[in-house]
Amino acid sequence: MSDEFEFSADFDFGDELEDFDSELEDIGDFDEDADDFLVRTAVLQKNDMVALLCIKSASEGAAICRVDPRESKPAVQIYDDPEKALEWFTKSLKTSRRNGWQVIYDGLPLQG
Repeated sequence: MSDEFEFSADFDFGDELEDFDSELEDIGDFDEDADDFLVRTAVLQKNDMVALLCIKSASEGAAICRVDPRESKPAVQIYDDPEKALEWFTKSLKTSRRNGWQVIYDGLPLQG
């Protein structure tokens, strides 16, 4: 008999996650002790889909990561200017709302 709470994923990222990790190898870790360090995660929901939009920035630059269930792998955009990155992050959230996505969480990354 099968446990009704048993999880069975209907997706497989396979080698795509390894490719994604290798693309980010050139990006150094941010100094998390910096005063102007920003990490923000937005979780969005539309119909039966969940998406993530994340930003991580410091004085030297920033990165925006978008995980869209309709895409085969996450998309990452790197910015030299952290203010421009925050501007694009905000624009992306507004556009997503106009396109029917509901923001169900917007804040620090969730742990656990």
